[in-house]
Amino acid sequence: MKRLLTTILIILTLAWALPGLQAGAGAGSADHEQLMQRAEFLLNNYKETEALRIYEEVLAMSADNYEALCKASLLHNRIGDRYNTNDTRQIEHFNKARTFAARAYKVDPADAESNYLMALSLSNLATVLGPKQRLEMTNQVKAYLDAALASHAEHAGAWHLMGRWQFKMANLNFAEIAASKVFFGGVAEKATNLDAIKSLQKAIMLKPQNIRYYYDLATIYQELKDREACVSVLKEALTVNMETKEEYELSRRCKIMLEEQFR
Repeated sequence: MKRLLTTILIILTLAWALPGLQAGAGAGSADHEQLMQRAEFLLNNYKETEALRIYEEVLAMSADNYEALCKASLLHNRIGDRYNTNDTRQIEHFNKARTFAARAYKVDPADAESNYLMALSLSNLATVLGPKQRLEMTNQVKAYLDAALASHAEHAGAWHLMGRWQFKMANLNFAEIAASKVFFGGVAEKATNLDAIKSLQKAIMLKPQNIRYYYDLATIYQELKDREACVSVLKEALTVNMETKEEYELSRRCKIMLEEQFR
């Protein structure tokens, strides 16, 4: 009898507690949603540091939130890119970007965004590490970009990064080629300057308001001494509307590069 009464008491206690637990779970979900909306608002208004702080707050409560993982990785990449190469804060941001990208990739390894962010994080880290690590990461980038574009063929960021990767691989110096042979048995995959140009043109076609894409394409044409193509791309770049400090800086560089074509 005593056992029966105890069992009944436990059942009644759970019955009374369940609505409160459900309400608490619902409130938690609502809190996450509000935080995500706030972060998105800040991101859209170029308050990237504040947005990153909120995305990381969401992840402290929900470690596998895919959107928050992707946005945190993207923002650490963006913010890290603003520091000088010899600034330790840049490496810290790029390392965090890779960590969040790897977590997003673990959640959804087939999605375009997680693959793109893995490629972006590795590309950025490759610029601040030693020669062997740089080559190793550069070799890994292509597989992630291929996967991103297989999932979403019109991912402008992936096409842009593909173009940069192809230009890098098409212009490896003798020491880099030799090191690739020693450490990795050769260059992972060959690419040409024409491949790079086509990829960047694709990125511009998909997202014509991104001045970075024009600047990088113009830089390739300048390297190839194709003055006419370089001038054409730079003139297009200067028609793009600008809102951020980074965009104004890129516009300034485009103007300087354009002036240099007529000297």
